[in-house]
Amino acid sequence: MKFVQFILGDCPNEIRVGYLRGLGVVDLSCTDCAMPRTMLELLQADIAHKISQVQVNNPRVIPLNRVILIAPITGVDKILGVAYNYSDQCQELGVEESRIPCVFSKFPSTIIGPNQAVRIRPVCEQVGWQLDLAVVMGKKACSVKADNAHKYIFGYTVAQDITEKEWLLNQNGTQYLLGKSQDTFCPLGPYIMTSDEAGQVENLAMVCSVNGEVKQRGNTSQMIHKIPALIERITTVMTLYPGDIILTGTPAGLGGVRDPPEFLKPGDVIRSEIENIGVLTTKVAEF
Repeated sequence: MKFVQFILGDCPNEIRVGYLRGLGVVDLSCTDCAMPRTMLELLQADIAHKISQVQVNNPRVIPLNRVILIAPITGVDKILGVAYNYSDQCQELGVEESRIPCVFSKFPSTIIGPNQAVRIRPVCEQVGWQLDLAVVMGKKACSVKADNAHKYIFGYTVAQDITEKEWLLNQNGTQYLLGKSQDTFCPLGPYIMTSDEAGQVENLAMVCSVNGEVKQRGNTSQMIHKIPALIERITTVMTLYPGDIILTGTPAGLGGVRDPPEFLKPGDVIRSEIENIGVLTTKVAEF
């Protein structure tokens, strides 16, 4: 199933949760029942998997042209990214493949959805694209072994780990936070594909284009530290909660290493596609 969060035009401040069905959205929210009203609440209540197993035969379907899709999950406890996790990216950057995963954090406040823009502040001149396969956790996970990691994954979505190169390398003592966690720097969506339908994610084509020009063309098979190993590594030292997101790395094709370098600017349109997972289109604007 493809789970979404959305708003209706007449209720712009009310987040609703549902799943895609044909050319519409099945609205799971209701005002007169105890049903969770957000994706995070569905996962915390441990009922999202039950919805995917038992679909209503004649549900109320709202046409897609009557809804505004937002980020498929918000309000999560944490977002963790993995740097230098694609072999072709390491070759492009001229660095050795890491023996252990290099994990960094992004604030949950960076999340935006398919109808929101990446906004570039005036002090930022080296903002770049980074297409990632994002893992969405479905259960509380602590000290999980790689062999059991799949039991804790709810699904996958398309993500952009937007990064400001100057603030990543030179404006914060080489600490990643200010280059990674600026407002709007984590576009997600447009939906979460549940793991049972995503299938094998170890060999998926990835394509990122800007204004119609392909910038990244890779495959998840180039991932150095695979998803089960990442979950084992992370949960060795911290607990992952339902809804937590892992950005699993990006393939070669970064703008900062091009000759001449290329960076995002207001007016650009980023198209991010991962085979079998989805397509996310993101505009770029001034802050």
